[in-house]
Amino acid sequence: MSTVTSKRRLTAGAALVVAALMTTTACGGGDDGDGDGGGKAKGAGFNAAFNKVANPSTKTGGTLKMIGKQDLDSADPQRAYYGMAWDFMRFYTRQLVTYDTKPGQASTKLVGDLATGPGEITDGGKTYTYKLRDGLTWEDGSKLTSKDVKYGIERIWATDTITGGPQYLKQTLDPKGEYKGPYKDKSADKLGLKTIETPDDNTIVFKLPKPNGDFEQFLAMPSGSPVKAAKDTGAKYTQRPFSAGPYKFETYKPGKNIVLVRNDKWQKSSDPVRAALPDKIEVTISANLEENDKKLMEGDYDVDLNGTGMTQSGRVTAVQDHKASVDNMLTSFVRYVALVHTAKPLDDVHCRKAVFYATDFAGLQQTRGGEIAGGEIANSTLPTSIKGHSDYDPYGVLARKGKPDLAKAKDELKQCGHPTGFSTKLTARNNNPGEVDTAEALQEQLGKVGIKIEVDPIDGAEASSITGSPSVVKKRGYGMTMSGWGPDFPSGQGFGQPLWDSRFLSETGNYNESQLKDPQIDKLFDNAIAETDPVKAGEIYKELDKRILDQADWMPFIYEKNITWRGDRLTNVYMSDAYSGRYDYVSLGVVK
Repeated sequence: MSTVTSKRRLTAGAALVVAALMTTTACGGGDDGDGDGGGKAKGAGFNAAFNKVANPSTKTGGTLKMIGKQDLDSADPQRAYYGMAWDFMRFYTRQLVTYDTKPGQASTKLVGDLATGPGEITDGGKTYTYKLRDGLTWEDGSKLTSKDVKYGIERIWATDTITGGPQYLKQTLDPKGEYKGPYKDKSADKLGLKTIETPDDNTIVFKLPKPNGDFEQFLAMPSGSPVKAAKDTGAKYTQRPFSAGPYKFETYKPGKNIVLVRNDKWQKSSDPVRAALPDKIEVTISANLEENDKKLMEGDYDVDLNGTGMTQSGRVTAVQDHKASVDNMLTSFVRYVALVHTAKPLDDVHCRKAVFYATDFAGLQQTRGGEIAGGEIANSTLPTSIKGHSDYDPYGVLARKGKPDLAKAKDELKQCGHPTGFSTKLTARNNNPGEVDTAEALQEQLGKVGIKIEVDPIDGAEASSITGSPSVVKKRGYGMTMSGWGPDFPSGQGFGQPLWDSRFLSETGNYNESQLKDPQIDKLFDNAIAETDPVKAGEIYKELDKRILDQADWMPFIYEKNITWRGDRLTNVYMSDAYSGRYDYVSLGVVK
């Protein structure tokens, strides 16, 4: 199939989606009882789970059925890094603090989970003290203690065995890497990490070498989960984690299915967070995306585990025929183009600014499916869910409704000594839906001012060794990288530090694709991270956002949206900013 044909099909499908959704809005979001145009579904209404709870209920029972295109990267809480895995782990893991079970932005508030509340912060932001709740138990009925929390966190240090998860706690508590992990620990109880103290079974104290205002965000990740040492099977723990939550594993066949059943030793009185409504949770893994969408719409499954939105054909059918069961999910992902500073002439700020002015953001939006199916035009480097996001728009992108300013682009080219343009290469992942099409649209747009782009499609699975390797980027002559990014946790540090801090530059697995080495940016990160007040930290991240945009270092173009299916049996459904716009799985129930 030719590229042109592919683009036309995408645009036509997107037009159908937009038209159908506009009709839905005009009809009041499906208030006719069916809201589906064909009497096939009885959903709660279009966007019923956006900033509110769709089908609220406290009824227990039934089986929640999930289907996903991709399995968890790991069921081990210290090894998982996929966002949907973190969301799913709320069923069987607990942390000292976790994200609130509320819709939208309210979900980013941290509340007590194993702990009675957020930590008591002393010593200028370097000491965090927590008291554990009464009645905490493991699935065998034994008491869950502060030592279990410490041991679970210590597993992060065993990097030769416990691989793949986030390293924030390790970097913060032991920046020199002096501790070797519990498997090599010489102490009798295997709890030798000195920066975590457990004066009694109900108290845990963290002693940070220096303040980090996002420390509690780190603790809220599954990597902050307790693990019972006697049940720790090392690298095999992912095959059967031991539960501290309302559900435990019955079976797990990687790449095929997961079955969770009730943990009868869990006490609701000890857990104000988890609703624990279904009796069972069943997950089926299938790589057939269009078939998955079909089974969701037919009611065989209730929700998409991965939460990445429906396929092009699926969303057209869903919106046209079942729009009362559709949500337009605003994710926390930003689609962007990194402008490589080591690639001439993009080492010149005026050449980079020329790219901003010559880009038709509205055109890229249409290629990705329009505002509703693809996302909103981006101006800030930070997603809307992150404190630090602002309306700063130095290139007039929003003011011109995404249209380019070719005159200013040509003027910037003159200022960088390339009045007739220049040539470079742009990467795009061929297994990321719509990315190559979007790159080719940008190629056409920049060509209007003489910037000649060669699009090089790459396998996204190999990105860490291609665009993530500065030496490979240089060897292949890449000047731009197209990709997408979401936050590890909802703060400027959680979103932007891997992307823009020079200290995160690495030879492999590098995400600072622009290869920024800006001391001012690094200093702004340090200042924001040391600030324990998230509002004040957000003001610093606004300065950082302004700096990156003024220097045209990194070009955001879309705040991504997805068309997502909300099963008709589902209750307590809401989109959570804390989980990148996905539904908060732990609150879901089903109508039996």
